Amino acid sequence: MSTLDAPATLELQLPLDDMRSPRTPAQRPLIVTIDGPAGTGKSTVARALARRLGLDFLDTGAMYRAAAAIVLDKQIRRDDVDEILLQVAEANLHFDWATDPPTMLAWNKPMNTRIRDADVTAVVSPIAGLGQLRQHMVHKQRVIGHQHPRLVTEGRDQGSVVFPSAEVKFYLDATPEVRAARRADQIRATGRPVDEAALLADIIERDRSDSTRPDGPLICPDDALRVDTSSLTLDQVVDTLERLVRDRVPVI
Repeated sequence: MSTLDAPATLELQLPLDDMRSPRTPAQRPLIVTIDGPAGTGKSTVARALARRLGLDFLDTGAMYRAAAAIVLDKQIRRDDVDEILLQVAEANLHFDWATDPPTMLAWNKPMNTRIRDADVTAVVSPIAGLGQLRQHMVHKQRVIGHQHPRLVTEGRDQGSVVFPSAEVKFYLDATPEVRAARRADQIRATGRPVDEAALLADIIERDRSDSTRPDGPLICPDDALRVDTSSLTLDQVVDTLERLVRDRVPVI
């Protein structure tokens, strides 16, 4: 399979979620995007906001983390784009929408635990930066948006690339030091030792990598509402976003 032919081949194997999902209400479509750098709590905030608004929740980071886990577990060279694309297509990445949060599946097996491991976190940024992989993922995410038209979706490029016409866009931010401290607390909660200085260095490098990659770089869309979470609790962030959505969309 040639590199140029890969996207078309992958689209033919794109998994489609059940259009009859009981979790998709019959009200007007509404897409809410939440973008921002690593460690701002996007996934947790997006899930909580979706629950409050009665919308579905899409964790696009889980999709890229699943791809990174596949690269590691299949021992694929990171420069072998054709093989990465082939294995990701064969894994048939999709979500089980009957669970909360939706379970990331590869080869119909749950990946939610594996994709949060440290070795996956260490390589997900360069894997996610592969242009053809991003094309594949963007296409899949837009299909999900069509199937689940009332959606809170989080990632790095949701408001800028995947759903540029989203009705409400947010960009969450926080200082690198705050984000490193949050990650350190999460790790300590599991009983594992943590090097907070190393975490801070990793976050700063991830910010640089995510914001400078040529495909789907991390940016704040011009029409996004920027929310600095540095001094806010989780509930305060969710309260703020819920209020802003309801102000812009009075009838949800």
